[in-house]
Amino acid sequence: MKRLLLIALAMAPTVAVTAQPVSVDGRWEVNANVGGTASDLDCTFTQKDTELTGNCGLEQAPHAITGKVDGKTVSWQFNTPYEGQTLTAVYSGTLESPDKIVGTVDVQPIGVSGDFTARRVK
Repeated sequence: MKRLLLIALAMAPTVAVTAQPVSVDGRWEVNANVGGTASDLDCTFTQKDTELTGNCGLEQAPHAITGKVDGKTVSWQFNTPYEGQTLTAVYSGTLESPDKIVGTVDVQPIGVSGDFTARRVK
């Protein structure tokens, strides 16, 4: 009887394990070109499951970010004051390797866009 039970267990299908989201935790250098203007940001991401928090900006004026990691898609955004209004910079990219994200940035509500490359700081 035990032998039959062992054979049945051995033949039972295995349960698929859900893959954990790729981790982007840590510090990243983000080089962007938006509307013909180049900028460099220092970002620190904290990831919990698929949720992304942290900050981006210059050392003296970091901006709190919120975002998501969905497979190899990484997106985040932050608000920044500009000439009396609040702009929202929305970054959306693809994780090309564990240490590189490439994508686009869209600045709302003014509708200026561009591209960016982020590299993990080791």
